[in-house]
Amino acid sequence: MSSEVLPAPGTPADDGLCASVPEPAFDPAREVRTLPHLPGCYRYFAKDGSCLYVGKARDLKNRVSSYFRRTGLSPRIALLVAKIARLETTVTRSEAEALLLENNLIKTLHPRYNIRLRDDASYPYIRIGGEEFPRLSYYRGGVDRKSRFFGPYPSSSAARTAIEMLQKAFLLRTCEESGFKNRQRPCLLGQIGRCSAPCCGRISVEDYRADCRRAEDFLLGHSREVLDELEKRMWAASEAWEFEEAAKLRDRIASLTQMRHQQAIETTGGDIDADIAAAAVRDGAAAINLAMVRGGRHLGDRAIFPKIGTREDGAFPSKGELIEAFVSQHYADLPIPALLIIEPDPEDPELPKRLSELLSELAHRRVPVVTEPQETRRRWLEMCVQGAEIALMRHLQEEGTQLARLKELIEILGPGFEPPSGDPMDFSAECFDISHTQGEATQASCVVFREGRMQSSLYRRFNITGVEPGDDYGAMKQALERRYAPVARGEAELPSLVLIDGGKGQVEMAREVFAEYGLDPSVIVGVAKGEGRKTGLETLVFPLIDGERREPLTLGLMSKALMLTAEIRDEAHRFAITGMRAKRAKARNASKLEDFEGIGPKRRAKLLSHFGGMKQLKNASAEDIAQVPGISRALASKIYAQLHLCSR
Repeated sequence: MSSEVLPAPGTPADDGLCASVPEPAFDPAREVRTLPHLPGCYRYFAKDGSCLYVGKARDLKNRVSSYFRRTGLSPRIALLVAKIARLETTVTRSEAEALLLENNLIKTLHPRYNIRLRDDASYPYIRIGGEEFPRLSYYRGGVDRKSRFFGPYPSSSAARTAIEMLQKAFLLRTCEESGFKNRQRPCLLGQIGRCSAPCCGRISVEDYRADCRRAEDFLLGHSREVLDELEKRMWAASEAWEFEEAAKLRDRIASLTQMRHQQAIETTGGDIDADIAAAAVRDGAAAINLAMVRGGRHLGDRAIFPKIGTREDGAFPSKGELIEAFVSQHYADLPIPALLIIEPDPEDPELPKRLSELLSELAHRRVPVVTEPQETRRRWLEMCVQGAEIALMRHLQEEGTQLARLKELIEILGPGFEPPSGDPMDFSAECFDISHTQGEATQASCVVFREGRMQSSLYRRFNITGVEPGDDYGAMKQALERRYAPVARGEAELPSLVLIDGGKGQVEMAREVFAEYGLDPSVIVGVAKGEGRKTGLETLVFPLIDGERREPLTLGLMSKALMLTAEIRDEAHRFAITGMRAKRAKARNASKLEDFEGIGPKRRAKLLSHFGGMKQLKNASAEDIAQVPGISRALASKIYAQLHLCSR
């Protein structure tokens, strides 16, 4: 449901014979009268059309009317209300649906007064999955039912450390399927006793699956039971004089014990899954620290820094507001734990109840939210609160350095490069680079800098086609045309700065593209390498505008602005090189089979899938190649001959 501004009572309708009637001023009383007593979302807009605030409510009428009371409003809410020029509402079936809709609207509308998380990274899991011999692996992405997933973990290092410990303790394989299916002798891990080498038949399916079950039990929090079982097996092997087997079990017990100590704090409640959230606010910045407990083991924490905006009245959101915003946005796309422990907010005693109802409806089960935990859980919360304070202090130091770099860069470039909001942290930049190997596998990269950091999720690569090998100007032109054509159509925004890795020639090419699309070329700046390509000797080159060209700038080794520019340029260079190398390797491997007589797309895919890659295929004999379905002995001999002819 969307509430529209209606003509004031007694205003004549526009019948086309007179001038259009100007839109009446925003009337809160009239708007509130039309709202239902139903759950939903509401949006406040300013006169210029920008979104001020997005909120959710169990009862739209009661919630919206609370903003327009004559007394009792906080300074922040009063400031917000004074700027409202339009109201829109959407009715939902439940408050949980309103929660999800609010999260989506915050991401798309970017309201000034909302708390917005700047955390778009997915969380890692530990995956155990496969057919006969399941594989232990690190995983990011959506979960499925074919494998078992454990997590999420707060960081990739925590997940990888757990995998390393589990491999030592249970000797599970971590190799890729392609390598596992085509291995004839143990890999290095199998040779040093870190893997039970199921690829070579050193362990039966039943024994391997028993190890997988123990690993899963350990991850689920049944560590004491797993250790007791291993200890019994160790003593039984010792009594049977099987001392080598007893020593192996002893080493497993030691590895698991070490893992428990590294991931303790153990609970007395067993296999509980819980999240702990605490917030810190200082000097206009905020941090939310999320600690994760899975299977009774504390896996570590992760700090998230939401964008809380600048308050003109000097007031900042309370810790309760921060935690509520975090919960509503964070758990919209992630599994909900059995228990949530949060820092209490004396100003909002209803917060735990409200969050519990929302999470319970989303999870379709009861999810308690606790603010006064006892014993071990209290220690978790105390650690989380301390972690939030430490993370915020470190963030303020880093952000202060980055802010100083941004301010100096904007000052050096000139007033035309300032963001419309006036906040240096809203400055955005995109940087382009071209990479190839003597004209082969040409790729262009575009990296994005926003909100004071590199935004890897917004990076783009462009496969360059139809240009002469080694024509960097033509490659740059194609990349810029493909990137900024949507901007010319009004489908995307132009960044504050467009950096080009190159000198006057590259900058002039970029200017021609911008002129063709009717875009402002003044945002273009080239980064020309200095003598010997040494960092610190770069020169900033500007385009020709209205027949005049600004003098090049050499910033010097100690320039903060140059440090930031070099950081963005180097990231574009790294991103371009990695993409080019991957494309080159793929092209070289594929071309060898594509040119072979009698090998079409299906047979090529079967060969690469069976052997796991060109390297393994080269090392295979004609008899091995003939084992691939659809490959006869005669064709296998031809493939073998052509492979070794190509390698000469």
